[in-house]
Amino acid sequence: MNHRITLTSAVALFAASALWAGTATAEDVITLGASVQLTGTNANTGRYYRDAYQLTIDKINAAGGVKVGDKSYMLKLDLLDNQSDVNLSVRQYVQLVSADKVNFLLGPFASNFALSDSSVAEKYQIPMVQGGGASTQIYTRGYKYVFGTLPPADDYYASTIEMMGKLDPAPKTVALVAADDSFDVSVAKGTRAHLKDAGMTVAVDETYREGSSDFSSILTQVKAANVDAILWTGHETEALNFIRQMKGLNVSPTGLSAFTVGVPTADFRKALGDDANYAFGMTSWLPDASLKDKWFGDAAQFATEFTAKYNYAPDYHAASGAADVETFVEAIEKAGTLDPAKVRDAIAGIGFDSLYAHVKYGDNGQIVLPQVVVQIQKGDMVPVYTTDFINKAMYPVPAWDKR
Repeated sequence: MNHRITLTSAVALFAASALWAGTATAEDVITLGASVQLTGTNANTGRYYRDAYQLTIDKINAAGGVKVGDKSYMLKLDLLDNQSDVNLSVRQYVQLVSADKVNFLLGPFASNFALSDSSVAEKYQIPMVQGGGASTQIYTRGYKYVFGTLPPADDYYASTIEMMGKLDPAPKTVALVAADDSFDVSVAKGTRAHLKDAGMTVAVDETYREGSSDFSSILTQVKAANVDAILWTGHETEALNFIRQMKGLNVSPTGLSAFTVGVPTADFRKALGDDANYAFGMTSWLPDASLKDKWFGDAAQFATEFTAKYNYAPDYHAASGAADVETFVEAIEKAGTLDPAKVRDAIAGIGFDSLYAHVKYGDNGQIVLPQVVVQIQKGDMVPVYTTDFINKAMYPVPAWDKR
């Protein structure tokens, strides 16, 4: 079965080619290859990357493409569906590099995928820019050819814990619940350190197998511990199940419950209805017009165009995916060549404003950004904290039978 998805926009290429002296040939195209979860358990998030990659490529092509010296190139996306299978994803990245001969690599969703797939980039010395994996494991192997636009997983809960210390009353005891994949292991490790520094006690510290749907035993422990807060990390489907079972077992921490995923997305809020209210979450991006961008104008305009084209709103996954494409354009034009090693060096030294953030990669290849704490209030996602309170948090969270 052929799992290739052909996503080059003929309309965009035609429009952009009008800016050229002639029609683009194979030699006038820069191909970005990626393997993304378009089917399977992670497809709901994988679509953000597929759609952000294509929208950004279309936008750049319509503006004239990529300038390398005196020559202009169109961008093309070679996208494969890894079916949410990490082993298939690795094989597909090998195919993209060795058989399809793509110029550069965009990433998949999820840290365990990026961890494995980036080894292909390193082996073949083809730069990969990915906005789907935040685990510090990706960046502690000494690799030179992988770059990431998600902030370090170890620090995902840093802003939340800082906020907790300023709440009245401040939570003192915490239940930490984490999946066993690379991203969530990194989140849990960093969260323990941040909680210790904040003087908070981890009363329950439990790990569950990725993909689990039954949290009853963990929730029984959490209920018995009568904790002030739950800090949870995993994937969105697991978060939905966890919250539903919290309600079913009447598990209500006296302070708050926070989740690494789900809260910023409309699908999460729709799936839970009123039960989503009061949940805290985080995001590295909001569609703010203050985030200026060379191609879209600003983040708000990107969100408007994305929603109009795909009939759903973008979140930070989509914004980071767009920044990944823009990184290659900035780096290629800076390097003045398509040579992978020279483009890699240009990425390492790059700094530019984008619809996502000011993009600047650290020495390990990973960007550093603060997380904005958000909360669902009366069905809407509301930003509540960065380095101080933006809006009033609904706190303490009432018990399920008091809502």
